[in-house]
Amino acid sequence: MVETSDTANSVFINRHAERAELRDLLAQGRPRLALLYGRRRVGKTHLLKHVWPERTTFHFTAANTTPEQNRRQLIADVAEWGRETLREEDYPTWRTVFRMLIELKTPEPLVVILDEFQYFGADIASLGHVASELNAVWEQRRPPRAFVLVLSGSSISMLESLNTGAAPLYGRFAWHGQLRPFDYWYAAKMASFRSLRDRALAYGMYGGTPHYLSTLRPSQPLALNAQRAILSPRGEVRLLLETAMVQEEGLREPQIYTGLLRTIGAGYTQLNGIGHSAGLPVNTALREKIERLVTLGYVEAQRNFAAHPKEPYRYRIADPAFMFYHEFVVPHQTLLTRLAPRVFWAHYIQPRLDLYMGHIFERIAEQSYVRAMNGKHLNLAKAWGRWEGKDREGAPVEIDLVAALDDGRTLTGGIKWNRKVLGAEVFTHHLSMLDRLAAAGMSWAHEARKPDAPILFIAAGGFSSGFHEAARLSRHPVTLWALKDLYSSRFR
Repeated sequence: MVETSDTANSVFINRHAERAELRDLLAQGRPRLALLYGRRRVGKTHLLKHVWPERTTFHFTAANTTPEQNRRQLIADVAEWGRETLREEDYPTWRTVFRMLIELKTPEPLVVILDEFQYFGADIASLGHVASELNAVWEQRRPPRAFVLVLSGSSISMLESLNTGAAPLYGRFAWHGQLRPFDYWYAAKMASFRSLRDRALAYGMYGGTPHYLSTLRPSQPLALNAQRAILSPRGEVRLLLETAMVQEEGLREPQIYTGLLRTIGAGYTQLNGIGHSAGLPVNTALREKIERLVTLGYVEAQRNFAAHPKEPYRYRIADPAFMFYHEFVVPHQTLLTRLAPRVFWAHYIQPRLDLYMGHIFERIAEQSYVRAMNGKHLNLAKAWGRWEGKDREGAPVEIDLVAALDDGRTLTGGIKWNRKVLGAEVFTHHLSMLDRLAAAGMSWAHEARKPDAPILFIAAGGFSSGFHEAARLSRHPVTLWALKDLYSSRFR
């Protein structure tokens, strides 16, 4: 996400790697093909408009109309951009259009961006034909030239299909990537509230989608921001969340996907329950639709750490903005038409916000560990999860964090969205739960009880001196992070 509007000197939040790699393509001095895709509102077009100087870039955005209309408009736009006369009848096919683009004569290196490329075809099959036409031109011998052709779009499935093994353009892309929402760290760059707790809460409400975050006014209280943008029936973020599935390219029957999100958001986590509640047959088609939501990042599939491969998955809303929307807005839409947003916030959200943030903080914890791994502060976690169930006596057990490390050890720990410091009893209870699970035959718990097995506790409100002492006496390698640690330069 960009913070200033100057094309040549824009300061970006995140996206540094993508920007550098795309710039390098042009610097290579020869024709290069690139592919960029991702969900709507994550900043694809914004990124592409601020990678190369405007004078070297032709950017065409296709419309949700027929491929033929897009072909004609593309020719007209090239003519206007290049200030030359191009007759539509001279470019009757996509092959002739692509040849024209590749042979454009410019005094400087050239970048051609074909945005929303999925609209060049009516479906995956016809888009494949367009890609075949491009491939036929791309394979022709041409003089070396600094030229980059970027195909970009929001229909992840259609754009991904361009780079599969049977696709005409497979192996032709010098660069391809999927742009994803920000993690908690980069979201805080836009949700720059003075309070670190408010920064984390903002991520829990708005997620990491740059467009949602751009509506924030950090000079105003977070509650006021949410009341204006999410709770109000006219709120900008609320309207985007309500229509997300309709806007999502490549989804047929968006109303079914909207219903599935509502069902999962209402607490139905397993396939049978989701299907029955949504009024859909529990079959392969239902599973494929849910997996599509997983691929898009709206839903996540979970099961206990080290679970048997046949254990069914539990599904949860993955994107924090949608989680907040389905937790607080969807169940109370009628009430929200009668109550002022500030009243609804005070009576229905504020008292439940910390409980809600418990799940979000587990996501933040995982992201912070990934950042620590990239900074070479901690061992690589090959598998990350949690465990919830019962011990041998039937008593409930819940371990917030279980991870398999690359050195063979098992990491466990707790993730707490607390306001008061954690006492020593929280740490000793964790060790007790590991003992009970080891006695119940859980091999990973047995490994976690070994003296060299590391323990990680992440607590928003910090730790008491008694907690520190209990951790020291345990003889385990213990790492403790408070909220101020997660937003420190160590995790940059």
